[in-house]
Amino acid sequence: MPVLTSRIDLQGDLFQANRAAQLKLIDDFRAAEKRVRDNSGKQAEKFAKRGQLLPRDRVARLLDRGAPFLELSTLAGYKMHDDDGKSDASGGGCIVGIGVVSGVRCIVSASDSAIKGGAISPMGLRKSLRAQEIALEHKLPIISCVESAGANLLYQAEIFVDGGRVFANMARLSAAGVPQITIVHGSSTAGGAYLPGLSDYVIAVRGQAKVFLAGPPLVEAALGEVATDEELGGAELHATVTGTAEYVAENDAHAIHLARELLANLQRAPLGRFAHDLSTRPHRPPRFDVEDLLGIVPVDFKKPYDVREVIARLVDDSDFFEFKALYGSATVCGHALIEGHAVGILGNNGPINPDGACKAGQFIQLCCQSGTPLLFLQNTTGYMVGTAAERAGMVKHGSKMIQAVANADVPKLTVIMGGSFGAGNYGMCGRSYDPRFVFAWPGSRIAVMGGEQAAKVMEIITTAKFARMGMKADPDAMAQMGKSIKDRLDAESTALYATARLWDDGLIDPRDTRRVLALALAVCREGEARRVRPTSFGVARL
Repeated sequence: MPVLTSRIDLQGDLFQANRAAQLKLIDDFRAAEKRVRDNSGKQAEKFAKRGQLLPRDRVARLLDRGAPFLELSTLAGYKMHDDDGKSDASGGGCIVGIGVVSGVRCIVSASDSAIKGGAISPMGLRKSLRAQEIALEHKLPIISCVESAGANLLYQAEIFVDGGRVFANMARLSAAGVPQITIVHGSSTAGGAYLPGLSDYVIAVRGQAKVFLAGPPLVEAALGEVATDEELGGAELHATVTGTAEYVAENDAHAIHLARELLANLQRAPLGRFAHDLSTRPHRPPRFDVEDLLGIVPVDFKKPYDVREVIARLVDDSDFFEFKALYGSATVCGHALIEGHAVGILGNNGPINPDGACKAGQFIQLCCQSGTPLLFLQNTTGYMVGTAAERAGMVKHGSKMIQAVANADVPKLTVIMGGSFGAGNYGMCGRSYDPRFVFAWPGSRIAVMGGEQAAKVMEIITTAKFARMGMKADPDAMAQMGKSIKDRLDAESTALYATARLWDDGLIDPRDTRRVLALALAVCREGEARRVRPTSFGVARL
């Protein structure tokens, strides 16, 4: 394939300014993630006294040493509800990621019980639902480390109805043949009792696990019956009387050991249906340093750059076989490999014009025909507007591209590197078009339009309204209105604002993009190849 060349001046002032700005944004979001970890770590002494491991230590022990772990939505709920983004940052109250346990790639989740007892927040719920969606689509087993105070009752109106989807999904995952292993480290009560109840395998920690619909105070209030936690739902009860627990562990470490043993035995089942090849395919690294990405892409989405310079630092040997390079050239399409995984890439060098939309739609269909996964590298202000674009059929051709994206039946991955505005977000496979994964760089922006453009639009509309009334708009009032609109949209379009609301699956350092994409493509490939044995029902305890 043709090898891309680079025209970047690595010593130039623009490159160095871009690099400094990107590093500042990376430091900011990494610091926010650290505040979540630090908040959880405050309880280390308390957990140690109880003979328990901290939630993140549970996850670390569960994972195969040295294998990759891709943590998802680390800043879910950032500065929302009771997450102040500072000392009380919570990351949604749970830890979720894709990792390897006993040689099996799977979803690993853990209640962050060191923060508010692992109480479930609205965005923490959405984070859990997203993890189940990924598991079902890619046939990934789920291991959950459960210890939660249940739903945060202050936000029950945002949790209760959608919370039922967690249990419905568990039943559907089981029926689809995707195993779910739950380790009960502590409290799993009220609605949370159905987490182990609907799991295929349950490991309960002796003296710590509590699984019941109502605790001692509520039982006494409702029935006048006095009972202890252990009598109502301890590990011994569920292992010897109710049959809810298959295994009893002596402590957290033992429970994690049992979970690893269990998954290893499932892998040994006939056909090795969860086994996969963790080795990477033969490949050559890019010919250009991934560090260059920091200086190539400006944090100001209004400043242009050539997406081919990014591609040259993401794909194997910097080989990129460009599709229709001379037609609709602001939309870049082509074939490449990422750590040996074939991929069709679509990128933006500006707004998407009618020719670019036609080319993209055709390319997407061709990739579907050949079974090639699609990678969308987003940086666009949207579809082209104006008389010329409209007369050239922008609506018609943009719709063709959206049709192709919406109906593409191959794995789709999206990286939001810069601007993601208007219908450009849709055409380039934003969250609402169901890509398998969406990741964002810390300088990215996502909104219906930029704050400056929105302010100007409202100024024009308001001025025209006053003119129709025979009045003249007050310039000072108009300026104030414009500033208010601009400030609001600018604040609501940042990467941190978007990731808090799970519009992506997490922020990534641009330098990690190739590795993250390679892992995601491996997950997709394994999901396509993995054989499960669906039933018409979920596994139930008799």
